[in-house]
Amino acid sequence: MDNKKPLDNSYRQKCYQCYRPKSSCICKYINPIDTNAKFVILMHPKEFKKVKNNTGRFTHLLLKNSELFIGIDFSNHKQINEIIQTHQSYILFPSKEAHNLSDRPIEKTQKPFAFFIIDATWACAKSIFRQSKNLQNLLHVSFQTKHTSMYQIKQQPDENYLSTIESTLVLLELLNQYKLENTKDLQHFLDPFFAMIEYQKECIAHPKSNSVRYKKRG
Repeated sequence: MDNKKPLDNSYRQKCYQCYRPKSSCICKYINPIDTNAKFVILMHPKEFKKVKNNTGRFTHLLLKNSELFIGIDFSNHKQINEIIQTHQSYILFPSKEAHNLSDRPIEKTQKPFAFFIIDATWACAKSIFRQSKNLQNLLHVSFQTKHTSMYQIKQQPDENYLSTIESTLVLLELLNQYKLENTKDLQHFLDPFFAMIEYQKECIAHPKSNSVRYKKRG
């Protein structure tokens, strides 16, 4: 006879907005904001499976003028190609040719801005960029920051790496600085991120037999 206790239904049920279990739904911390620029989040399928700690979904929910697409090769993606054609499009990608927003602003044209952000590990991000021919023609932007990731429950590959939501916040702050955006309430932008971290820290500190399992950071 199996003596294991069944999982509580609250852990089985999922919130189909934040894609987290209803027991740890963070929607009440999400306050969507307006932006002039469009933000396009390209999520690798592996990231989509990380419902416990993926921040790309949070970023999409926080930005009213945003789109989220899941995949690897976006070369023939109709909607993405339309955005590229109708917007002054950039991709956040730290190449040698990237325009460093920390040094100077980008020039504005008659087209509205669109910023493409890849939500993936560095290896998976390079795979998306390599296979998506349409992304290879986009201008690159990057930034320098003294911030280190506050992702306390996840080991980043380098101390200078930020999560998707943290990178987007830095980008928004720079656009505000150059008067290319007038985005308000950025002080609450990371609220869902912090709420997620606190929930997972609580699960690690006080594990329950019927809760979702979390591994301690090594």
